[in-house]
Amino acid sequence: MAENTELELLITVVVAADDESSARAACHGLVRRIGGRIVASGDCSDEEPGCWSVTISRASAETGQHVAGLSRAVRNFLRELGPDYARHRVSCEPPTAWTVVEHPELVGDLVDGGERLLVEAWSGGSILFGRSDPGDPDEPPAEVPESIGDLDERGNPRPRLRLLVDVVTERRAGAEWPARAVASRLSRTATITEYSVDPPLVRVAMDLGPALGDLPEIVLGAVSALGGNGWSRLRVDEHCATARWSAAPTPPSGVAAIEVSAIDAEAGEPSSTVDATGRG
Repeated sequence: MAENTELELLITVVVAADDESSARAACHGLVRRIGGRIVASGDCSDEEPGCWSVTISRASAETGQHVAGLSRAVRNFLRELGPDYARHRVSCEPPTAWTVVEHPELVGDLVDGGERLLVEAWSGGSILFGRSDPGDPDEPPAEVPESIGDLDERGNPRPRLRLLVDVVTERRAGAEWPARAVASRLSRTATITEYSVDPPLVRVAMDLGPALGDLPEIVLGAVSALGGNGWSRLRVDEHCATARWSAAPTPPSGVAAIEVSAIDAEAGEPSSTVDATGRG
């Protein structure tokens, strides 16, 4: 993978709202304030009734894939929001740095109904589809491909893209929204299929829908979209292709491992290459 030192900020807000449209509307003020764009939104009500997650993307002036650059990108953004935000601890494990603001009163000052805020800096260049055109900052990128049908032109089932995200957190809700933030880089449709808890990790398994191409091509495309270094070699068998990234050592909080798989639609579930500690 070619090296790219460009950083991108992802800001995910958990919002108490009646529906997805209301959640996105509640974030418009924050979007305009920081000069970003909404790239994903999802329903969190299965874990916290009446909650929605809204993810905003913004380019960072910082560069570099090292710890200092990633951490500085998050800290500088927190300083933009105000001194009360800048006090929050930033964790870093390249290719990402992150912090979580778990203060509803503080987040509510930014977004009406806001409850939690996740700020991430990611290295690896354009990790979101359609980022080349800034467009309307209140709308998702127009270049995101339309939904792909389950069947190809011959009526055969297309391969499906699967995602595993291991998150160091004490609560299942604390794993869902960073997992959805990762999924938003790859697909506009993401369905959580399973949770598994092995403290301090919560693993979120997601089906990202049908994908175009052969199995290795699909996984390599997903790895390129996510960006960053440290991905494993592509593992391919007859019905599945898989690549993984894992943090070493396991961070004190946040994303510890990511695994992307493409499987034949009629094949069984792929076996994970990431163990319960987030190691490959």
